[in-house]
Amino acid sequence: MRYFITFAYDGTAFHGSQTQPNGNTVQAEMEAAFATILREPVALTFAGRTDAGVHAQKMVAHFDVNKALPTNFGARLNNLLPAAIAVSAVQRVKDDAHARFDATARTYHYRITTKKDPFTYQYRTRVGGILDFTSMNKAVKQLLGQQDFASFCRTHTDVKTTICDVREAEWIQENETEAYFVITADRFLRNMVRAVVGTLFEVGKGKMTEEQFREVIESHNRCKAGHSASAEGLSLVEIIYPKNIYLT
Repeated sequence: MRYFITFAYDGTAFHGSQTQPNGNTVQAEMEAAFATILREPVALTFAGRTDAGVHAQKMVAHFDVNKALPTNFGARLNNLLPAAIAVSAVQRVKDDAHARFDATARTYHYRITTKKDPFTYQYRTRVGGILDFTSMNKAVKQLLGQQDFASFCRTHTDVKTTICDVREAEWIQENETEAYFVITADRFLRNMVRAVVGTLFEVGKGKMTEEQFREVIESHNRCKAGHSASAEGLSLVEIIYPKNIYLT
């Protein structure tokens, strides 16, 4: 039987979402909790990968079991998991449902602030100087549609295609000191959002024009784009699936 598990995590203390040889990860913590409750190893397949320090308000993974889950399985997981990980739902899905490949859209937010705040520094990237949000929002229109985003992909990444369909991209100012970038696409490349944001910072600071931003996209060359923005401001906030894959 296959299940989808929906959960959130604060990525500050993790070396990314998925298991790796060195460093604690979200997947390692979750699979350890699964093994404790079910008394057998269970492999989780995540909808996507987040880097060290990146957060998720909503992440989904699928897993398979040969017997019915214990009563209050999600609550029991939450009792075992560290405070930085919280399970919100466990749902039965079709046996061929896939957390990564069946997702039709994903949305990320990248939050920034110009104010030093000891209570939110791990969730917002502090930027210096003044950013021209009007110029940045003119530039982000170049991202919309289906096109090759190799310029914003981490180099030496093993992917079959660097084409993505970006359906939404906009900077939203919340107040005088805080703003966030929202971007929705069918899929994202490794480091794509942070590379896009870092390049848009160049536009906002007047170091790159809208036309030059377009040239960066068309170059398909990561070296032409700006530096990747730091991890703490980035959060995965939504993943959409077809409703017909759920059985409960």
